[in-house]
Amino acid sequence: MAAVILYGTETGTGELVADAIADVLAADSDPSVFDMAEFAVEDLNVEDFLVVICSTYGEGELPSSALPFAEELDEEKPDLTGLRFTVFGLGDTVYGETYNRGGEVMAEKLVALGAVEVGEHFRHDASSTIKPAKAAAEWAEAIPALIAEG
Repeated sequence: MAAVILYGTETGTGELVADAIADVLAADSDPSVFDMAEFAVEDLNVEDFLVVICSTYGEGELPSSALPFAEELDEEKPDLTGLRFTVFGLGDTVYGETYNRGGEVMAEKLVALGAVEVGEHFRHDASSTIKPAKAAAEWAEAIPALIAEG
């Protein structure tokens, strides 16, 4: 089972997080990393394990690089039954109710199409002292076991 890492970002932090997760997963597999803006919905394979990294922009919106993929999911409505995924969200608690909404929106879209979220939905807080890439690397240590369960 291949690990596919998709990231949606506004400022580039999502890409740094994706690379940190890929580095951890590279010990057990050969993960692929894609910007959501450059990934077609038709390329989703329910045999793969999907790692979604998504920041939150503005008042709880998806970041610009995630928008084309999200819109394509809404339009194409692929059957994602059997697809397993996990989410690393990026946000800032100063935004209150919309904190980490980007990752939640992506998870909701995937679940609505039949995919199953597994593992801990991580919500990184930009107001914390923990760097996102460091938090992601620690979080990613649990992913090989999730992949093996599939």
